[in-house]
Amino acid sequence: MLWLALHCPSRPTADGAAASLPDDGPRRGVPAAQSETRRDDFLPVLACWAGRYTSHVNLAPAALRLEISSSLRLFGGLAALLSLVRADLVAMDIPAQLAVAATPLAALWLARSGLDDVCVDLPATRTALAAVPMAALELPPPLARRVEACGLRRVGDVLALPRAALGVRLGKPFVIDLARALGEVADPQAGFVFPEHFEQGLELPAPVEAAPVLLFAAHRLVAALAGWLAVKNGAVREIECLIEHGHGVSTALPLAFSAPVHAVARIERVLKERLDALNLPAPALALQLNARDVAPREQCSHVLFDGAGRRHEALADLMDRLVARLGPQAVQGLACHADHRPELASRPVSGKPAPLPVALPPRPLWLVEPPEALRELHGGPQRGGALTLAAGPERIESGWWDGFDARRDYFIAQDSAGRRLWIFRDPRPPGGWFLHGWFA
Repeated sequence: MLWLALHCPSRPTADGAAASLPDDGPRRGVPAAQSETRRDDFLPVLACWAGRYTSHVNLAPAALRLEISSSLRLFGGLAALLSLVRADLVAMDIPAQLAVAATPLAALWLARSGLDDVCVDLPATRTALAAVPMAALELPPPLARRVEACGLRRVGDVLALPRAALGVRLGKPFVIDLARALGEVADPQAGFVFPEHFEQGLELPAPVEAAPVLLFAAHRLVAALAGWLAVKNGAVREIECLIEHGHGVSTALPLAFSAPVHAVARIERVLKERLDALNLPAPALALQLNARDVAPREQCSHVLFDGAGRRHEALADLMDRLVARLGPQAVQGLACHADHRPELASRPVSGKPAPLPVALPPRPLWLVEPPEALRELHGGPQRGGALTLAAGPERIESGWWDGFDARRDYFIAQDSAGRRLWIFRDPRPPGGWFLHGWFA
């Protein structure tokens, strides 16, 4: 097993109290004990974020421990995983000390020491532990004074002494902890239980009067939501952002998506649009994200060369941002309709856009209505010169039952400027070529 420990070190604030995270220190008029509780409440948020990297997360005092041995291949190795973790912590403005070791207790001690050790096996872990200061063990005060009286400054000093003598002088629990850190005794850890529904909040360090400023603080909650969704292998179509103003007053900011979403970037883009247009009725004191309706994450098949999956995601992202900026009534989505005739294969829907299909058919989004008649020379279509047929024919016959009978042979063509056209030939008299659409 391999453990990654993240230690959020305490630091003094302006009023002399201790703060374990940079933006969650005591607020004016809040008792110190209550402030400590609020800082401890942030660890579950951080644990949800850690779900992006592993589902085996353990909470420790002012720290997290992640069992990452099963995640290394997924993220491209230990170096790549650590780089991603550090980038996430910088983006969330969390100055955590990291360490990797073969046992959970050793990883915690190394992280507290601030040595940035990366030990991939037990021999390396035992070697690195020798340089750890005894203060990093955070022993109970009576035991810490006894250790200091014995002249023991580092773990290496302790390891040089006989274990039997250590047990007599420092007590059996200390010797057992030492054996756990060295991997000599099993050290099972209670795993963090990811909540069934995501409802996580965050106290703001100071009242915020401008809604767009809240995006920076909300990044931690969005990252936590993304990690929680990774553990659940799910995605959400709706998220509720609650902005608390105190005295039981809050502003609800619903976020709706045209397709289930799990990526941080897509959620934050929609949230930014909503916050940019929001006027707060009172200063914001806290944020909360709620996501209760989770759908299984769809594993889309992406086309190898033309990036159809990326185009689908980009289109869904565009629709989400337009709805967030202009409102659901100002944006019309397209709903697929069971009809082979291109002009009747989709219909506009008002309000919330309909879910987009997983794979877009080979059709242009820009249809020419009515179809434009093309010149014909020696049986070939002309439009500012000869058109080159690149694909086709595709026969479409439909509509005999409603009086709008269509019988067409469709081709993908290319003009002299390199633009792609969707054209068809009507095989019925008088026949002829027609332009019906443009590809992007």
